[in-house]
Amino acid sequence: MTLHKPALRPGAVAGTVWALALGLALAIGQGVPVEARAAPESFADLAERISPSVVNITTTTTVAAPVDGGPIVPEGSPFEDFFREFGNPNAPRGPRRSNALGSGFVISEDGYIVTNNHVIEGADEISIEFFSGETLDAELVGTDPKTDIALLKVESETPLPFVNFGNSDVMRVGDWVMAMGNPLGQGFSVSAGIVSARNRELSGTYDDFIQTDAAINRGNSGGPLFNMDGEVIGVNTAILSPNGGSIGIGFSMASNVVSKVVGQLKEFGETRRGWLGVRIQDVTPDVAEAMGLADAKGALVTDVPDGPAKDGGILSGDVITSFDGAEVADTRELVRRVGDADVGKAVRVIVLREGSSQTLLVTLGRRELAEGEPVPASVESTEPVEQDVLGMTLGTLTDDIRSQMNLPADSEGLLISEIDETSEAFGKGLRAGDLITEAGQQKIASVADFEARIDEAKEAGRKSLLLLIRRDGDPRFVALSVE
Repeated sequence: MTLHKPALRPGAVAGTVWALALGLALAIGQGVPVEARAAPESFADLAERISPSVVNITTTTTVAAPVDGGPIVPEGSPFEDFFREFGNPNAPRGPRRSNALGSGFVISEDGYIVTNNHVIEGADEISIEFFSGETLDAELVGTDPKTDIALLKVESETPLPFVNFGNSDVMRVGDWVMAMGNPLGQGFSVSAGIVSARNRELSGTYDDFIQTDAAINRGNSGGPLFNMDGEVIGVNTAILSPNGGSIGIGFSMASNVVSKVVGQLKEFGETRRGWLGVRIQDVTPDVAEAMGLADAKGALVTDVPDGPAKDGGILSGDVITSFDGAEVADTRELVRRVGDADVGKAVRVIVLREGSSQTLLVTLGRRELAEGEPVPASVESTEPVEQDVLGMTLGTLTDDIRSQMNLPADSEGLLISEIDETSEAFGKGLRAGDLITEAGQQKIASVADFEARIDEAKEAGRKSLLLLIRRDGDPRFVALSVE
């Protein structure tokens, strides 16, 4: 199966799609008595009321022709030399115009329109067709590729019909929904179905998709997903399909994510997300056991570079259990909460450190300014073998290795020069060239230090030992069995 973003580009091959990686994060409450709502007798009244707020979007993009006027062929193709020598006299010699179709919806009477970023990305011209048949040119206000949302603006002499965002968090699996848009260029089409899953994650950091079986096809991108009150509870973004057509698995970005993004795009023309400044990983059951934690929940801090968290006293090895008054179940939840927080806000962060709980005050930075910082490149090492431990051949750092790996002169740790591919360490992702800097949340400088931490874990009755591994400048914790 392949995920497609359902925008339609006329003249393109039917199988041309955008592929995304599919992840799963399903959260369904159980045991809570709820009142079932009967299926509507008809969707006609609702469709008639909200159709004027839905728009068709056509974009025009100038595509440059190949410099030599010939077709682009893959490198190494048997036709490469032929076209290089003779060219193609019938090929276009200048730039050409390319059109694409999508959907959107009006959110204010003064002409603000929401759609997907991939619908208008790279467009030179954006044209909006309304349900009445009127057409207006649109200007781009701002985009957020992380959630695939774009905000447009048109100027109209009369107030425009619009719709409001609803609360996507109250939508339950089984609730009726209605999708509207411009599928396959047919224009102003309505489909209905139910919410088939919640909290789906595809590939983005801030993903919170509603899955629906309401028919969504190419061209529906950017269109609204309505609840039965006529409120937008999602923006139709992607479909899961083996052939590019609807098979009843569509994804709409939840309105509670979209509305916050739209508010920032409207105010600033860009997003301004909070930034804590930590690298984190989920607390797995084996990591929890190695750390002596009662529950496998929270976000484990693997590294604290210069930034807000470091200034606030957060340390590598801390487990963040609460952020700004709300419990943190895992890394995804923490990332979402931090991103939703205001830049410059002072928040209380509760961490578990060495068995005790501590509350720290951290003033958040801005993620967009912090992104793009360089990460040290990895360098293969030829460190001499010293000793085999837990399926790994370990050696201490030398000045040459520190220089090759861009490490500070006082860096300590053990370098994995070889690893047994049948070992637990290999199965958990460790590889030759990785650097072990901590064991049992204590720094190590020699194999003797490492073996001492193993003995301590056994004496404490623990089944595993927590290691801090660094690769390509990125740290992560791994728990290895010591039995």
